[in-house]
Amino acid sequence: MLILNKKSSIKKVLTISFILLILLSSNCFAVVKPTTDFYVNDYAGLLNTETKSYIINTNKRLNSQTGAQIVVVTIPSLGNSSLEDYATQLFRNFGIGDKTKNNGVLLLLTLEERQFRVEVGYGLEGILPDGKTGRIQDEYIIPYLKQNKWDEGIKNGFSAILEIIANEYKVEVGAETAIATEYTEANNSDSSTLIMFGMPFISIILGVVLGLLKKKKIIKKKPLIIINVIYFSIMTIVYITVSKGITVSNIESENLGQFFIIGFFEIFNLMCFISGLSMFSGRGRHGGGHRRGGGSSGGGRSFGGGGSSGGGGSSRSF
Repeated sequence: MLILNKKSSIKKVLTISFILLILLSSNCFAVVKPTTDFYVNDYAGLLNTETKSYIINTNKRLNSQTGAQIVVVTIPSLGNSSLEDYATQLFRNFGIGDKTKNNGVLLLLTLEERQFRVEVGYGLEGILPDGKTGRIQDEYIIPYLKQNKWDEGIKNGFSAILEIIANEYKVEVGAETAIATEYTEANNSDSSTLIMFGMPFISIILGVVLGLLKKKKIIKKKPLIIINVIYFSIMTIVYITVSKGITVSNIESENLGQFFIIGFFEIFNLMCFISGLSMFSGRGRHGGGHRRGGGSSGGGRSFGGGGSSGGGGSSRSF
């Protein structure tokens, strides 16, 4: 009987311990709750009254006209959770943005880990893909956060995202800065797209011209090589400039897609150039025999299907 009681006691202790462990682990991943202001949740105590008022007032105007919301949250620490998991859970718990449109954005700062994340709802990931939110952080947020200039960094980043969303919905919300205007104008202009897709046609034309000059022996092999090197060097610089913001210091997962795009266009340009050059490089044969099966190769177009990623977000450390 004594033995049975001991076993029963041990089972109870183990059961209680197991339940406590579950509760404790759940608490580790518990996220903060929205404050009465909702749009600003400064749990780390970093922002001044002016910044908070600006974020709240512009958000109210944005929300009333579009249903979109940009919520700012600062916390002292993540605890044992990851930045991505914490941001995702917080986004859902807060219910940021219109329920149907899913057009919310979360700006999350964790002080102890010195990390920042922009979480974007599905409804806005078309205008705020990971690469763009990453560049906004790199240029307008992180440089200030590194110097502990919390108000400047968060306000700048908030304004950039605010202007992009407001421009998409064609509404006026009273943003104080013109920082995001660069992004709005650059992303709404078709010049970048025209350059990216126009260069292959230039490559074909250049190839045809050089091939013709080579055939007529107006240009020799060495100058031809030099021209090729100069042209493709210029083309590379143009593509990097057009893609914006790609530097060695900010190469992260969000930017890799841009490098693949540049690589694709470089290869495509080379193929176009060789196609143009080869039009005049064939050796003519004297004599009457005609060759069978001399097919022509159809010039297929490459349609770059840009797929959108689900549940967008980008993170940076400062």
